[in-house]
Amino acid sequence: MEHFELEWKTFDGLAVYAQGWQPEQPKAVVCLVHGLGEHSGRYAHVGAFLSQAGYAVLSSDNRGHGKTGGKRGHSPSFEAFMKDIDLLLAEAGQRYPGLPCFLYGHSLGGILVTNYVLRRKPALAGVVVTSPGLRTAIEKQKGKVLLSKVLGTLMPEMSIPTGLDAAAISRDPVVVDIYKKDPLVHGVMTVGMAKCLVEGIGWGFEHAHEWQPPVLFMHGDQDQIAYVSGSQEFSAKIKGDCTLKVWAGLAHETHNEPEKEQVLAYLSGWLDAHLAK
Repeated sequence: MEHFELEWKTFDGLAVYAQGWQPEQPKAVVCLVHGLGEHSGRYAHVGAFLSQAGYAVLSSDNRGHGKTGGKRGHSPSFEAFMKDIDLLLAEAGQRYPGLPCFLYGHSLGGILVTNYVLRRKPALAGVVVTSPGLRTAIEKQKGKVLLSKVLGTLMPEMSIPTGLDAAAISRDPVVVDIYKKDPLVHGVMTVGMAKCLVEGIGWGFEHAHEWQPPVLFMHGDQDQIAYVSGSQEFSAKIKGDCTLKVWAGLAHETHNEPEKEQVLAYLSGWLDAHLAK
């Protein structure tokens, strides 16, 4: 397996940090979009696993995250995220011309990827969505949602704590400890970003019935950060090739749970099955 790093610029001039993992002769490429407050480096073991299974994996740190530029936890618009994924897929196409491409999003990345597929309708071999933040405790806090909509317009760059409970990401205490000590992990987002995410989630549910490519949803039923009901509700709207895998007893980061080998093996098996189609 080869690990590599690279950079490119966003449409509005931010320096993007990206990295990848690849076997000697990849059979396909997986473009991975990470979650809120984290970064692509937390997926090194996922990249290594999929590389051993024959897949190249390419992931960039989201704007305002990790080693990529921009105010922490901020995006000026939902379209900015969409343009960032445009560039990730373009890089994959240049590096691996002619190879099938899968798009993979976790948590926040799941929100972005589902919207991207519906808005851009890219030519993909398939899509993987894990623990998407489509239904959370925030939506029940109507006052906070309303406040984000108002302040997101008036003061979009005002930062607020995400309130994400680090202990809820995994049942593995080592994973939680490393996460807490990771200098590239942060716990803030701006009200502008919150506003565009709330709007993006609503838009995604409204258009979910238009979904086209094969998709795998994976979610732990003990996820207290992003509720499994979000994956269940969204996937139920998809009429085509859609697989929902609910992992009993698992928390938010299914790929970082004690059962991660089973989760990643299921993932690679799904990729293999859809590569053959």
